[in-house]
Order: sequence, then structure tokens, then C-alpha cells
Amino acid sequence: MRIALLAHLRHPVAAPFAGGMEAHCWTLAEGLMARGHEVVLFAAGDSDPRFAIDPVIPVHHERSFPGLEHRGDSGLKAHVDAGYAAACDRIAAGGFDVLHNNSLSRLPLERRRLAAVPTVTSLHVPPYDALRWFVHESLVPGHRITVTSEAQRRVWWPDAPPENVSVLHNGIDPRAWPYRDRGDGSAVWSGRIAPIKGTHLAVAAAQRAGLPLTLFGPIEDREYWDARVAPQLGGAIRYGGHLSGDTLAKEVGRASVFLFTPCWDEPFGLVAIEAMACGVPVAGIMMGAAAEVVGEAGYLVPPDDISALAVAIGETLTIPREVPHARVMRLFTRDLWLERCEALYAQVQAQVKRP
Repeated sequence: MRIALLAHLRHPVAAPFAGGMEAHCWTLAEGLMARGHEVVLFAAGDSDPRFAIDPVIPVHHERSFPGLEHRGDSGLKAHVDAGYAAACDRIAAGGFDVLHNNSLSRLPLERRRLAAVPTVTSLHVPPYDALRWFVHESLVPGHRITVTSEAQRRVWWPDAPPENVSVLHNGIDPRAWPYRDRGDGSAVWSGRIAPIKGTHLAVAAAQRAGLPLTLFGPIEDREYWDARVAPQLGGAIRYGGHLSGDTLAKEVGRASVFLFTPCWDEPFGLVAIEAMACGVPVAGIMMGAAAEVVGEAGYLVPPDDISALAVAIGETLTIPREVPHARVMRLFTRDLWLERCEALYAQVQAQVKRP
């Protein structure tokens, strides 16, 4: 197939990944190419040059409009909208068999655009006003919508979901997150360092449980870092930086427990399955899809209960490392995810071809 992948533009689709959306889109592009598809990545122009990139905007907008995401800035909105509108026009004229839309833009969801090319849209966020109406109005033949978890589907469609909405769990390549049969007794946390990711809760729980903790990831919210995280560093609590690839996998894999601390309705939790693939069980907060992702591979507690999370850390240390690894191999591998993507592509193509 000739496949167009349309990405979110806040960060480049390149390692080290700024977040799950970038990792998701990179893995999708790389995996589809490995399966013999022709892939064009419509993303920020400074994304990974190993892909055939058609730039939506010249550079990711966190560079050109720093700190303005979610601020309602009119200049940023106009910049992004102009890029997506032109990219959608190029996709419509580009002879693509299918578009996989991973953006957060309303423009690919317009009915006139959906009529131009069979489309699969993957939702990576809870419903919010700027997108909700367009998603609900886009349920037409030739368009399939996926969510990353049953929990996310219930938030978007509290009643019975439409038939062309399905759950598509994220997947990872287990070879990139190699299994280790033992940990070193420490805790690890990985992700975007921002209030919604609850980094401060991981620190407080590790301190109460008496375990050393290493934090990894980009510092997205500097004020939050300065006020809630940086003052706690030192001794058993350290920041390991923003790593990628084999280096991050080794650091995560050598820990004995992974702390997963979402403070919002986390649609999935890619960092959790990355740790689980390495054999690291999860102690975390029961928000969003956490229970669906972690399952028997960890212990989850109610939000904001530091004492309970500290207790859960101790309980999690008793889980054999084979358990989280086996859960990933059964449910969350890249190959399983890509097979499901290919099936969705075939479905939307067939819908368009119906008389």
C-alpha cells in the first residue's frame, strides 16, 4: 500500500521522543515500511530523515512557538491550520491508498477531505471541545476511528460506540525493550515531566517506600519542575536526563519497579508497556486506561494517595518479572498492532469501493 501518515506537530517525530504520540508515529512508520508498504510521513520538517517526509510545517512548533500549546494563541493556530490544510490537499492529490491520521487537527476530519482518501483516525487524547464535534461528525463510510483503550472509548462514547469505532491498543517492538530477569532494587519513572504525568507523586511515594528512584524524560513544564521536582533531587532521588533507544531501555530494565503516576484520564500509557516488556512490574495510579494496560503486572491505587502508592511499591516487588513481560508479548507487540492497522486499512478501502 501507499500510505500517508499525518502526525501531530508540537514535536518532531524523532528520537529521543518527546512523548507517546511521537513514539507511536515513529514506530508506525518504521513498522509499516518494514512490512513492505510505501510510507510518506506528513510531519514537522525536522522529523527523522530516515523517513520520506513531506513537511507540514518547516520545524516543530514548540521551537517556533515555544510554550504556547494549549494557550489558545491565534498565531500558532493559524500556523498549524495552514500547514494541515495544505498537507491534506497534497494527500488528496497524492494517489495514496489510505491516510492514517494521528494528528489532533480537525481539518482531516472534514467530510470533503474524508471523501478524497480512505482514512483511519487514531485518537490519542480524551475528548475536548476543539475536537469533539468534528470527531462525532466524521463517522462516514471510508473512515474508521480507533482509540487506544476501552477506557478511552467510554470517555468519548459513554453509550454504545458507533460500529466504525474500535480499540487499537498501542504496540512496541520487544527487541527494543529487552527482557532482564532481575532488577537492582530501585524504582524508575519515565515520561514527560509535567503536572498531568504526576512526577512529584512518584518522588513522594518512592521516598516513603524507601527506594531509590531515577526519573527520565523531557522537562516539559519548567515551572512545575522548579517547584515540585527539582527541590526533591539528591541522595536516593535523581534525574537521569532525556534518553532514547538502547540507553533508556537499559536504564528502565535494570530497575525492580516502574512507577506510573498519571493525573489525568491517560488514554493508554506507552511508558508502562515499555517497562513491562523489560520485565519491570508497575506500581501506579488508577486513572484512565492504567488498569487495562497494567492488569496482573502491577498494583494500582486511587489518585493522590501517596501512602497507598508506597505500599503498592512493596507489593509490586513480589511480582515475578515473567508476568509483565508475558502480558506485553500477549497483548502489546508491534506485530500484533501493525496487523490490526493493516486490517483497518483494508476495511476503509473496501467501504469506499462499495457502490
